[in-house]
Amino acid sequence: MSRPRLALNRLDRAAALRAERAALLQVCERLDESQWQVASKAPGWSVRDVVAHMGSGCHSIFTPSALKVLRSKDIETTNDDFVAQRRPWNTADVVTEYRVWSARVATLAGAISPTPLGRAPMPLAELGSFPAALLLGGAMTFDHHTHLRHDILPALDLPDPGTDANRMGVVVEWMLAVLHNQLMSAQPSWLTHPITLELRGAGGGAWTIGREGVRIANSERTDTRITAAVSEFPEWATKRCEWQGRTVDVSGDEDYAATVLDHINIV
Repeated sequence: MSRPRLALNRLDRAAALRAERAALLQVCERLDESQWQVASKAPGWSVRDVVAHMGSGCHSIFTPSALKVLRSKDIETTNDDFVAQRRPWNTADVVTEYRVWSARVATLAGAISPTPLGRAPMPLAELGSFPAALLLGGAMTFDHHTHLRHDILPALDLPDPGTDANRMGVVVEWMLAVLHNQLMSAQPSWLTHPITLELRGAGGGAWTIGREGVRIANSERTDTRITAAVSEFPEWATKRCEWQGRTVDVSGDEDYAATVLDHINIV
C-alpha cells in the first residue's frame, strides 16, 4: 500500500503531542468527582472513560497489549475493552496511568522521529500501515485533540484551550493518512474522479482526493473543490457532527462533493 504525500512542511509531532498532553492535564487537574462521571460526547463513555481510553492507549504501547491493538480487526471494540477493564479503578489511578504513560509516549515519539525506525511501517488494526513516527506522534495527537475538544470540553461546558499551526498540521496529517488508507483499501465506486479538499486556517493546506488516495494538491486543478475550516475538520470528518452544519463550501459539482463528504468517516 503506497503512502500518502501529505505535509508541505516539517511537523514536530512530539511537540504537538506534548502540547496536547499539557492541555488535557490542565483540564484534569480542575475536575471534581462529579465532573469525572459526566457523560462525554463519546457514546457510552464518561469523561473519566475518555481519559482512561487515552491512558490505556499510551500504556499499551509498552506492554504485550500493543499486539492486541496493532492486530485488532475492530479498533473501537478494542478501545472499549481497555476502558471497561479500568472502570473499577479510582479516578486518581486513571489519571496517574495517563500522566505517566503519555509522557513516555511523547518521549519515545521524539526519540524515534529522526531515526530510520521512525520510517518503519507499522500496522494499526483495520486502519492500515503507517510510518512508526507518524503512528506514535500523529495518532496520539489526533486522539488527544479530538477527545479533549469534541468529547470532554463540550460535555462539561468548558472553553476550548486553543491550538496552533503545528498541532493542527499533525492532526490533519494523521487524519488524511487514515483517509488515504481507507480509499486505497476500498477503491470506492462513488469516487469517480479527483476532488480537491482545501482546509483553511493555521495548519491547513490543500489536497487532492482520488482513487490513488490523498496527495498534496500543489498546482493540480480539479473540477470540484471543497473548502472548509481546518479547526472544524476533526469534528465533522469523524462524524461527531454533520458537515452541513459547519463551514464547508463547494465549488463545482455540489452533488458529487456531497457524496464525498457523506462518505468521509475517519476513526
